Amino acid sequence: MAGFEVKPVTLQGNHARLEPLTLAHVEALAEIGVGHDFWKFMVYGKMETVDDMRGWVTDILKRAEKGTDLPFVAIHLDSGRVAGATRYLNIMPNDRGLEVGGTWYGLDFQRTAVNTECKYLLFKHAFETLGAIRLQLKTDLRNERSQRAIERIGAVREGVLRNHMILPDGIIRDSVFYSILDSEWGEVKKRLEEMMGR
Repeated sequence: MAGFEVKPVTLQGNHARLEPLTLAHVEALAEIGVGHDFWKFMVYGKMETVDDMRGWVTDILKRAEKGTDLPFVAIHLDSGRVAGATRYLNIMPNDRGLEVGGTWYGLDFQRTAVNTECKYLLFKHAFETLGAIRLQLKTDLRNERSQRAIERIGAVREGVLRNHMILPDGIIRDSVFYSILDSEWGEVKKRLEEMMGR
């Protein structure tokens, strides 16, 4: 099987819809995203203003133009509100691999069905539509909550890349890498469906 083509798509679930990120989403993302401490674990720096968020969206859209990333906003279906953002990144069509990451949610939507369902939609699309053989996730070694969440869904911890990135505040970040292979997707899918069924 040849490489796959990752193109903009809308993915619909019961609690959330993932739709392609655009500049039209800046205000709604700023409303839920500026001023939170979860940015300290991410490579973008602090988000304190609408302009910071516009800069972030613009940067992510430039990456999408190059074909390395495919960004989404998550819409909470019951309220119609933007809940957060996530994306495919490090897309490697010839190797049928990609990463799911750059994920963040407003405080109202953290630890809710929205996050679990968005992961489910992205994973399912990657394995069942695109034909991925490897899906990767990574997180800051200091972010233990994120590591537990990734492990809960059944991703395999592969190891730590030491001194992996220098964050905007000067902190040198170690990153923990996880993966799910196509042969493991059935078990992970079942686990995610059970989590969403609770």
